[in-house]
Amino acid sequence: MAVEIAPVSARRTEVAPAIACMLVGAAVLTLNDALIKLLAGVYPTGEILFIRGVFVWPWILLFVMRRGGLASLRIYNIKGQALRGACVIAGAFLFITGLRHLTLADAIAITFTGPLFITALAPLVLGEKVGWRRWLAVLVGFAGVLFMLRPGSAALQWAIIFPLGAAICGGLRDLITRRIAGTETTVALLAVTTTVVLFAGLATAPFIDWVQPRPADIATFAASGALIAVAHSLMIEAFRRGEATLVAPFKYSSLLWATLIGYLMFDELPDTWTLAGAVVIVLAGLYVLHRETLLKRR
Repeated sequence: MAVEIAPVSARRTEVAPAIACMLVGAAVLTLNDALIKLLAGVYPTGEILFIRGVFVWPWILLFVMRRGGLASLRIYNIKGQALRGACVIAGAFLFITGLRHLTLADAIAITFTGPLFITALAPLVLGEKVGWRRWLAVLVGFAGVLFMLRPGSAALQWAIIFPLGAAICGGLRDLITRRIAGTETTVALLAVTTTVVLFAGLATAPFIDWVQPRPADIATFAASGALIAVAHSLMIEAFRRGEATLVAPFKYSSLLWATLIGYLMFDELPDTWTLAGAVVIVLAGLYVLHRETLLKRR
């Protein structure tokens, strides 16, 4: 799940808190991904999404109480919410499937292609004009994906298609969010996202044998729900305190957290190809953000 809100201008004294919120939020969200990777080795994806969604809802109710009551859950754009929900469902299934086969750092690095897909899809979805510089950055970023795929080698990372698909879904989700953000509240977006993913997970029960949750794993599911709530709260606060172009690049710190947490929890370290590809993807994404910032100032 992702949280997007309309950016506001940052006061100078709030720049440091905004960056701190994004850095900590990225770390907390990455820790959540690590917990999901642990659970993915035991439970089917649908069951994970359902149980985790159950534990996210108490936090949503807390947000509702603090942000205007039930009125904050009102939906104005049903079609937009439905399309956004479909993207979230597909992205969640693809990303968790990728976590089963890839290291934590690999899976997260591939999702950094999200801004590149947003740029590539913007002309079709939003009718925005994309200049040759941003198109070049998109191509360079996708070259970074090829570094990680290592085509022609015995170590072909075929499972990268799952987080790559999740990144495409994430890009579509964010573009749809841009269109409906003027009418839908952040709480409504989070509530609808959690609900559709929860029921999508439940719908898999007749087709896949679910595993009886162990008591220790119930605690892990509960921790995952809490971590998501905390991470998204911090990211919301980051965008409230600072402009999107200021705080968004710090989301890339997730790769550092993924490398550290992956090593400590799974004894995994990204190889040279993964690191090289991740660096190319990050640099391309940062350049796209830079060009968007320049264009908005004109």
